[in-house]
Amino acid sequence: MANSKLIVVEGAQGAGKTTFTDYLRYSLSYTNLYRLCGTSDSSITGLEKAKKMYDNLLEYMKKLENTSVNLVFDRTFFTEEIYCRLGKKAYSFTDVYNKLLDEFSKLDFEIYYLTLYVEDEKVFEERLKRDGKAVFESSKFEVENSIKQQREYLKMAEDIKKKYPNIKVINIRTDRKKEDVEREIREQVGY
Repeated sequence: MANSKLIVVEGAQGAGKTTFTDYLRYSLSYTNLYRLCGTSDSSITGLEKAKKMYDNLLEYMKKLENTSVNLVFDRTFFTEEIYCRLGKKAYSFTDVYNKLLDEFSKLDFEIYYLTLYVEDEKVFEERLKRDGKAVFESSKFEVENSIKQQREYLKMAEDIKKKYPNIKVINIRTDRKKEDVEREIREQVGY
């Protein structure tokens, strides 16, 4: 029986992942936060690197089952699948993604999949311009990229919700007061 939470936070660039994963880390007791960026190899050889990385990640998660430690991930293999769907990689990740998702759903945690999104897509423009934002070569911060990513993440969330009832899929709108978003996270994740 699960005695800890596993929370994956996904969303487009500029949706608020850093802000709200930090919030989870510091407001939910006994929580470790992990920030992942995937592999930089977008060529066909990147597929094997990504597969190895995420297989190892799932093994790591399994080792932490029932340790009374909560895990929060800012991006995981879901991002790899989104970037492949959007043509940012020279390979398809779908077969690997489906296998990983099936294994992920069987982990002995209370599993939450949070998709952060904005209702007003113009918000991306101001968020992506802020100072100190890391820039990744494979996916420059552009409003159009974020809009496309957001649409794919929301579709993905619906697919997960239909197929895996044990994964608590929650879409959280972040273009409102930070305190309101934080309150919704606490209520939805149950702490």
